[in-house]
Amino acid sequence: MAPTSATIADWTARFLEARGPTRVFGLQGGHIQPIWDRLSTLGIPIVDVRHEGAAVHMATAHALLTGELGVALATSGPGVTNTVTSVANADLERAPILVIGGCPPARQDHMGPLQGTPHVDIMRPITRLARTLRTADQVLRELDHAVAMARGHGGLPGPVYIEVPADVLRARIADAAALPEYLADRPASRALPDPRDVERAAALLAGATHPLVISGAGARGARDALLALLDASGAAYLDTQESRGLVPARHPAYAGAMRAMAMADADLVLTVGRKLDYQLGYGSPAAFPRARFVRIAEFPGERDDNRPGEVAIAGAVGHALTMLAQSLRSPPDCAWRDGLHAKHVERARKYLASLDATPNGADGRMHPNRIFAALDRQLRGDAIGVADGGDILSFARLGLDASTYLDSGAFGCLGVGVPYANAAALAFPDRPVVAVCGDGAFGLHAMEIDTAARHGCRAVFVIANNAAWNIERVDQERHYDGRVYGTTLGDSDYAAMARAFDLHGERVRHADELDAALERAFAHAPALVDVAVTRDTLSSDLVKGLSIVPDYQPLTAWDDAERERFDVDDA
Repeated sequence: MAPTSATIADWTARFLEARGPTRVFGLQGGHIQPIWDRLSTLGIPIVDVRHEGAAVHMATAHALLTGELGVALATSGPGVTNTVTSVANADLERAPILVIGGCPPARQDHMGPLQGTPHVDIMRPITRLARTLRTADQVLRELDHAVAMARGHGGLPGPVYIEVPADVLRARIADAAALPEYLADRPASRALPDPRDVERAAALLAGATHPLVISGAGARGARDALLALLDASGAAYLDTQESRGLVPARHPAYAGAMRAMAMADADLVLTVGRKLDYQLGYGSPAAFPRARFVRIAEFPGERDDNRPGEVAIAGAVGHALTMLAQSLRSPPDCAWRDGLHAKHVERARKYLASLDATPNGADGRMHPNRIFAALDRQLRGDAIGVADGGDILSFARLGLDASTYLDSGAFGCLGVGVPYANAAALAFPDRPVVAVCGDGAFGLHAMEIDTAARHGCRAVFVIANNAAWNIERVDQERHYDGRVYGTTLGDSDYAAMARAFDLHGERVRHADELDAALERAFAHAPALVDVAVTRDTLSSDLVKGLSIVPDYQPLTAWDDAERERFDVDDA
């Protein structure tokens, strides 16, 4: 008889220990208790949250910020189904996370067990892999495969969902079944780009007079190579939420404040690890009227969508960018780039200077821009900023100056603010972390301030409190004959809520109180500052038409151009 010294729960915990996540996130339940206990015995920190969705959000932020695998645990039934929105968000963020769910004993399959529901069927459309592991001596092999899938073996990185029935967790296996290679971390293989594709792209780049580089999630690990290409090519540069902070705003290629002009004038666009999704008008001539495209990405999902381009370079992004830079043999013409950057600098300077002068609304409450003016005076260069909400997100994208930035993302997933900031504060305890949340978005995971208090997540939560789902409320006023219904909230005192959980909490009603309140908050983090802001705002997303959901494109200007291109008769 082969020795059987450890249970599957033991081996699962050892697997996670070997793969090195700094901490795991979860909410305990009986179906996952065997793993939970073994993790605690091994000394792996478990950040217990107040809602399973927050655990997955924290795992997502941890993965995006550190490059490590994010791990979340949720018990069976409602524990797992509570994570669905967060897993869908991780899917669109391409975040490498492992979600381990609870599952009723296999011996009770199809008998109506406690918390029995088809988790895998629910998770399959929004994960890279979703499986129930019913065979004990195959669990480690399956976990190894799941982590490989999460990290992008065979496709885009993203979430995977694995569940192990409770009786399987208690089963013991022969030591010989736990092959050492199942526990060993394996770096993802990286294919080298085809030099012929690089040369074709170099020829297009050399012939362009208005080249534009746009980066995304797939460029995160290639900062130095990206900077070298920008210097060698003379191209202008736009970041997106996925890669904000990769290229500093002071770089001569940076043109963030001139986004519309850059997209309209570009005659060649190089996307680097970036999908052509709604944020880029799907690559349509409606958004890029003059541009040809070169797509550079390791994964087809970031290279082949919507507009595959005249040249597609497949392979490791850093290598591709280095090879492309080395293929450019003539000094670059930087005239267009330099002009755009100069305009960016001047517009950004004027915008920053205007924040403090933004007048109060008719209701006497301050404009949300005043929050960002005050934060600009408080935050140092290594700050991590998180923006969460609808209306407030439009102002944060321009006003929140942080070297590392996360927000509600392509999924528009409200509620990420507190969990993301908690994860950031734990991962980087020596850096200032601030989450600016709309009051509506804050309410979705407001209880996670308790997680911050219990686990010492030294983040500052700033609530832009206009007592409304304001982008929708204004849309109702402007486009539905003033019928405002179901979009207003109470003028709640969120600072009092924070103090109830032993956080430092202050309520600010006047702009001249903001600086001192924020200074105290950062000194006593975790802390919450509840700022009374006006409803009398017109966010850029509202003005540009995002909230009205046009037919062809997300913004009305692009939608109008698309209708003209398709010769659509509105009559």
